[in-house]
Amino acid sequence: MTTFGVDEAGKGPVFGSMFAAAVCVEDPEILPEGIADSKRLSPARRESLAATLREDDRVRIGVSEIPPARIDDPETNMNGLAVAAHAEAIDAAVTLSSAQGTEPGFEPEDGSESASKPKTETETETEIDGLCDACDTDADRFARRVADACESRVAVDARHGADDDSQLVGAASIVAKVERDAHVAAIAAEHGDVGSGYPSDPTTREFLEEYVAANGDLPPFARESWSTCADVLASASQTGLGDF
Repeated sequence: MTTFGVDEAGKGPVFGSMFAAAVCVEDPEILPEGIADSKRLSPARRESLAATLREDDRVRIGVSEIPPARIDDPETNMNGLAVAAHAEAIDAAVTLSSAQGTEPGFEPEDGSESASKPKTETETETEIDGLCDACDTDADRFARRVADACESRVAVDARHGADDDSQLVGAASIVAKVERDAHVAAIAAEHGDVGSGYPSDPTTREFLEEYVAANGDLPPFARESWSTCADVLASASQTGLGDF
């Protein structure tokens, strides 16, 4: 029976995009050994496992990118964007699976109830089930919102810590993290070392402060709506006033 796992990377940074990945398979037993929550693996190990997953034609992978401009849209919020990212990744993986002839089915991994869209008379395709690492304090609410946002016929379960408990979600976390790391590396190749992009990273903070001091504005890959950006801009403004 076809099933999927989903996770995100980059929800909290002040720099760059957020990514979500969905990994869809007929049999989770085909996943390579060593799958775990991406945070527990070295960058080299993550890249190796992600490459193995992508090279296996039995594995369908969908990735969604939420860029800073979308994150900064005042009509959105991160909880809603996390839902959208998960749904977009699921739709991409499920569509690829269907296009390549996979016969989907519905069988929750743990027997728990899953949120799903109600069937309509015109829907004849079989439902596919999957598990997300919950990005909401209320895991059931997150599952319902992701299921509602999907265009595909899916049943969605969500749990906190699913990237540790489920190999499929762990695989998705690896793919999402490798996508995010490649994104940050591309930014660094053009602009210099920006650190991890997280506000708590001293290298990230130093880069942001120096960029604003030199250019009078935020870098194009910054999340302008983040309080870190507002603080750095305010500090630079006060420093400028102090020069008079």
